[in-house]
Amino acid sequence: TLGAMYMLGFSINNITLLALTLSVGLVVDDAIVMLENIYRHMEEDGLNAFDAALKGSREIGFTIISITVSLIAVFIPVLLMGGVIGRMFNEFAVTVTTAIAASAFVSLTLTPMLCALLLTVPKEPATPQKKGWLERGFDKTLDGYDYLLKLSLRFQPVVLGIFFLTLGATAWLFVAIPKGFFPQEDIGQLSVQTEARQDISFEAMVKLHREVETVFRNSPYVAHVASTAGGSGGGSSSMNNGRLFVELKPLDERPQLDVVLAALRRETSQVAGITTFMSPVQNLRLGGRSSRSQYQFVMQSVDAPQLYGWSQKMADALRNEPAFFADVSSDLQNNALQATLVVDRDKASALGVSADTIRSTLYSGFGTRQVSTIYTTADSFSVLLEFNPDIQWSPSRLDLIRIRAANGKLVPISAFARVERTSGTLSVNQLGQLPAVTISFNLPAGVALGQATDRIQVIKDQMNVPSAVSTTFTGTAKTFQDSLANQTILLIAALLTIYIVLGILYESFVHPFTILTGIPSAAIGALGTLALFKMDLSVIAMIGLLMLIGIVKKNAIMMIDVALDLQREGRTPHDAIYKACLMRFRPIMMTTLTAIVGTLPIAIGHGPSAELRQPLGVAVVGGLVVSQALTLFVTPVLYLYMERISDAASRGIARLRGRPLPDAKAADPDKPVPEQRAA
Repeated sequence: TLGAMYMLGFSINNITLLALTLSVGLVVDDAIVMLENIYRHMEEDGLNAFDAALKGSREIGFTIISITVSLIAVFIPVLLMGGVIGRMFNEFAVTVTTAIAASAFVSLTLTPMLCALLLTVPKEPATPQKKGWLERGFDKTLDGYDYLLKLSLRFQPVVLGIFFLTLGATAWLFVAIPKGFFPQEDIGQLSVQTEARQDISFEAMVKLHREVETVFRNSPYVAHVASTAGGSGGGSSSMNNGRLFVELKPLDERPQLDVVLAALRRETSQVAGITTFMSPVQNLRLGGRSSRSQYQFVMQSVDAPQLYGWSQKMADALRNEPAFFADVSSDLQNNALQATLVVDRDKASALGVSADTIRSTLYSGFGTRQVSTIYTTADSFSVLLEFNPDIQWSPSRLDLIRIRAANGKLVPISAFARVERTSGTLSVNQLGQLPAVTISFNLPAGVALGQATDRIQVIKDQMNVPSAVSTTFTGTAKTFQDSLANQTILLIAALLTIYIVLGILYESFVHPFTILTGIPSAAIGALGTLALFKMDLSVIAMIGLLMLIGIVKKNAIMMIDVALDLQREGRTPHDAIYKACLMRFRPIMMTTLTAIVGTLPIAIGHGPSAELRQPLGVAVVGGLVVSQALTLFVTPVLYLYMERISDAASRGIARLRGRPLPDAKAADPDKPVPEQRAA
């Protein structure tokens, strides 16, 4: 696998390392199945290691190929997925499939050879007293499974009802569980932005910003702080914004991130005159508009006043929903103090003052009018005309400004003009050449991004936002909505791909469906475990569900392969599947336990950025535990139902062709009829 990664130009990063970690529990499955089957022939048939290796590998080869090919087929939709998510998880899918393919090759070649050289069995069968405690425990477990399997086969309608119950529960959980994008990581870094009133001076902004900086520096959870004030907040160059970059202490020296954020928000809220917005820095950030919080909701309209009014209403509505949104802010800054010079044109005309003269005089005094250039031997200097800079110019000093009239007299500007103070726009933001207002927000603890986006849609509908004001999510929230729309398609594509691959391998329409019937139990286990640990169905957890689809079906493949071989020998479907379940119980338990143990470190979630990987491990472990408890009983029962359906279909096709089957088989599909099967 590392060799393939090197040739493909992959690096060892969060994604590929996650794939390698997961593969540890998967690559041993094929070898376990091969080794167990060879050892079984040595133990039960008395064959030597070489003959048992030949016979066992010949029997189990197709099973390993089926398991491997169907598991690789799960990742075909991931490999073909477009967009940011597809590019991100392309390395994951390639790494896992390469590891699985390599393990299958080793299991079909090296493992039988080593078994032929190294395996030995006791010359005398071990008595129950001589067996180890682990072997005795397994024998008791096998006896218990034998008893429960007989009950399941006796009460088949009950087991079928349990299957449909898990199917319905899976559909309900898939709809009801909160949907998220990527789990919030704790990498020990915070991006902090501050905002003061829009007409604040730079000196006052620096003073308030330093008070916020002091709060962070005095916090017992903070290691380092870097700070800038003025012209750096929320993608705007406004003077009323500031920014801090905060590095937290190591995780073993402070509480969890949610506790730290709550404490810092409580302390910074006590600084009057300035608002502080905090966002944890993430390893995976998918762009979007620059904002004070992590997620962005953009409103646009051709009519700027209408846009500003509705965006303010939407921002206030989100602030009134603290259960769903935190750190709500808007980049709309239209309350800055501005002075407008209102000219009475009639008075100005009567005094002989023209509009061009007014503009020229004001530009000469407050603009950058160049009136001359001073040349020296080494350089040249521009001479700019301006009013006396020592005077603190304000609207109250309007009388000091005089305009030359047409007759040559100087007229005070206050004689024909006045100053009106109004609120104006401090900065104008656009998106796609249209005025835009970005409302950004963070998520409180325990709230999924899907819940927040759904709540925004509900608020928008309740407010009856006019169609002239368009809305959209950008950045991470936009990518989340796109991935959410593709999740169902991805699962369906994975199931169809596996069904087609298994149908080609088994040359049957029925048996692939029987193999896939264990997926609902795995899905209900994964989704239920995520809900139990209060995790949302993120993209990482969805990859875990795809992994489960490939892992869980191996149990059914191992049972059905043996059952089909036994039916070809003349056994009834009932006896064949019963014998197959008992024969394959040991490798099924071994492969499932190794997969669980291999995934358990990811599910425990220890170490930096463990939050990103944990949902995948939790989903896989929970799905494997529940599916193991159910598929061992559901699959054999559904196998019998599928056999009856297959026989009924065969009889119907035979009647259409004018060759009806004998009634003996129709009366009892479990009754062996070797001559009919041979025909």
